Amino acid sequence: MQPARKLATYADLLNLAEDVRAEVLGGDLAALPSPLPRHAKAQGVLRSLVGGPFDDDDGRGGPGGWWILLEVDVGLSAHDIVRPDLAGWHRERLPAPWDMRPIDTRPDWVCEVLSPSNVAHDRVQKRRLYATHGVPFYWIVDPEARTLEALRLEDHTWVDAGTYDDTATARIPPFEAIELEVGRLFPAAAPAR
Repeated sequence: MQPARKLATYADLLNLAEDVRAEVLGGDLAALPSPLPRHAKAQGVLRSLVGGPFDDDDGRGGPGGWWILLEVDVGLSAHDIVRPDLAGWHRERLPAPWDMRPIDTRPDWVCEVLSPSNVAHDRVQKRRLYATHGVPFYWIVDPEARTLEALRLEDHTWVDAGTYDDTATARIPPFEAIELEVGRLFPAAAPAR
């Protein structure tokens, strides 16, 4: 008889070297490679475009009321600790996240930016995990395809809330109070030859 498998927890993440990016999924440690510059571009621009009107203290003409955070540890359960590219919480659900690690309150929105090495990780494993833990909105940004896919959770199942390419300007839930120019998330397209 084999001994029971030891499920990884947040303590296992803390024992890793400081420069190691990792998550715990289903009790297994999953190392994450450093992102490509196109990944960082999409992540940073999205933080600015959504964070400005929804998070920043001056509101930048938007409705406010959210925390939009980059790459923070989120504890969905003892054996599911993720580090989404971006995550958002309504402030009334998470009044002061500043000294929390991991944040144990389920996000109201998560966005993952795909990298060539993590497509299945984000599209399959984390998509399933976010549904299981009741995350209401999940965006998947694909810098290679230059698309944004928005999903809304209904009865524990993801439904399409819209799929947009880099020509779209759209109001995308849960941030439909603003128009988002999807093309701004990506580096300028190479000119056609």
